[in-house]
Amino acid sequence: MKRFFKMMILTGASCLAAACSEKKADEPFRYTVDAFADLKVMRYQVPGWDGLTLKQKEYAYHLAEAAKWGRDILWDQNCKDNLRVRHAVERILENYSGDRECTDFQDFTVYAKRIFFSNGIHHHYAEDKLFPACPQEYFASLLKAVGIEDDDLLDVVYNPDRYPQRRSTETSGDIVKLSAVNFYEGVTREEVEKYYAGIVDPDDPCPISYGLNTKVVKGEDGVVRELPWKVGGIYSPAIEKICDELLKAKEVAENEIQARALGILVDYYRTGDLRKWDEFNIEWVKDTLGTVDFINGFIEDYNDPLGRKAAWEGYVNIKDFEASKRTETLSENAQWFEDHSPVDPRFRKAVVKGVSAKVINAVCLAGDSYPSTPIGINLPNADWIRKDHGSKSVTIANITHTYDYSAQEQPKSVLNEFAWDEEEIARNKKWATVADEIHTDLHECLGHGSGQLLPGVSTTAMGEYASALEEARADLFGLYYTADPKMVELGIMPDPEAYKAEYDSYIRNGLMVQFNRVELGRPNTEAHMQNRKLVAEWCFEKGAPDNVIERKVRDGKTYFVVNDYVKLRALFARLLAEIQRIKSEGDYAAGKNLIETYAVHIDPALHKEVKERYDALDLKPYGGFINPEIRPVEKRGKVVDYEIVYSDDYLGQMLEYGKKYGIL
Repeated sequence: MKRFFKMMILTGASCLAAACSEKKADEPFRYTVDAFADLKVMRYQVPGWDGLTLKQKEYAYHLAEAAKWGRDILWDQNCKDNLRVRHAVERILENYSGDRECTDFQDFTVYAKRIFFSNGIHHHYAEDKLFPACPQEYFASLLKAVGIEDDDLLDVVYNPDRYPQRRSTETSGDIVKLSAVNFYEGVTREEVEKYYAGIVDPDDPCPISYGLNTKVVKGEDGVVRELPWKVGGIYSPAIEKICDELLKAKEVAENEIQARALGILVDYYRTGDLRKWDEFNIEWVKDTLGTVDFINGFIEDYNDPLGRKAAWEGYVNIKDFEASKRTETLSENAQWFEDHSPVDPRFRKAVVKGVSAKVINAVCLAGDSYPSTPIGINLPNADWIRKDHGSKSVTIANITHTYDYSAQEQPKSVLNEFAWDEEEIARNKKWATVADEIHTDLHECLGHGSGQLLPGVSTTAMGEYASALEEARADLFGLYYTADPKMVELGIMPDPEAYKAEYDSYIRNGLMVQFNRVELGRPNTEAHMQNRKLVAEWCFEKGAPDNVIERKVRDGKTYFVVNDYVKLRALFARLLAEIQRIKSEGDYAAGKNLIETYAVHIDPALHKEVKERYDALDLKPYGGFINPEIRPVEKRGKVVDYEIVYSDDYLGQMLEYGKKYGIL
């Protein structure tokens, strides 16, 4: 539950020169490579690659190959019929010899691009089912033209009552049975919770993340059991390929810690033993000196309606040493931030251990981080490991920079449309990029690692509300400290007034702009969007007597304006203290009340207005990325280098990955 997504509403000049330091002046680099439906696809550069040694490049190459081999796992996890649909779509795109210029085929192609982007037939963010704009009869003709006749497949694609949501948020129904995710089969929510209640030891000081890497099923005998995702179990063909590449990476690791960690990770994949997963994470946290780093495994539980099963994810990155000086300063002062946090002292860590933070540049995105990726990550997720052994926090520079450059390629601006006046716009252009990056650093480097649970409180006590509450807690930590004089004293924040740009944009986004991503009439269901709405709306309501945040209307358009930044910071502190209490005490009822009161329901009139204003800008609310290719360079049969090749073909990369890494 430690990934940071933001709506990247970035404008004006910013300190992005490092991101393009390897680009020649006479070779303009186009960042946006495709746009369709509500999506745009970008490509990112990898600064620092040429400065790596051959061994480091080889290490990154094998880690990237290991990451790509996990692609099919995520597709199957998101819905058991996803791969079936994808294979049919790939076959049509590669083999159909009919008219490809007609409207129906163009609509089919858009559908193909959308499901590739979402790793399945559900929207990657809203989680509702995606439908082709072309008629069912036309889709059937395409299938027949390439030798596929499957009425049930057509039903999977077109029936609105079949797999309506990837992860159900229905409060009145069984969210396990109503969710399309392939984590459960033949079981109810009650049966799943009863099963885990029977095996979880609430007094274990080092609790296993039970269920993280399994599917729960009920057989014909009526017995509920877990089926592991491991070599010899579910997803074995893909996991075997992952292990092969991880072992190759182990041979060229930068240091002994990396090599040991990779060996343990392979053992975990072979056995499915979650104690091995904990052992790997403890070893992985120790590696703070390497230039190349990675994520590989079943990690985040956002997609599980019960917040227990983890989606498969891969990530390879290299450290940005210059930019990391900022995050290293935060890490060195982690105890000060913990000691001065505005939460009950009972919920603070007496000793903050092993908070390592750095700025990185992505080299390969995979699984649950591809094509849509977070801009910051903090791992591992197990609270006891974070408390006893520390954590790693990263801010992903080349991804945020790419968002910024891509925005500059667009003719219209979200900021100009939704900001109240020229003063707010000017403040945003001057400080928003740096203030936003610092907030991300605080969120990831310190926010997720702050606080502690009281003895006996389960890490799963918040249930389906855990992700949104945890993201709100980390956001609030970052918002509170963004405005602290300590940030200027440490040389991190460049000006005492710079934080105001972050406060402006956070409130504007949380109360209004982000709803362009939600279909009219639908609730706000995604965890990060719920988090932002909860924080902004709670502060708007509680600050109303002092007019801290004012709702203004001009020419029929709504704006939210911060009138008192000092009082807003105090509100952030109050809410941070309450959410920390809720998590530390395991107060499920209070957490549920916060989410359902402030995070879910969108005012219909405001929602309609936001959609109309945003649509008029002709922008895409969601963005994702294609990967650069890491290509071995051979001379006389020997690899002498690994070069980065930047593709601009989104659909081509998706089809290539299907051919090369499709194994399930």
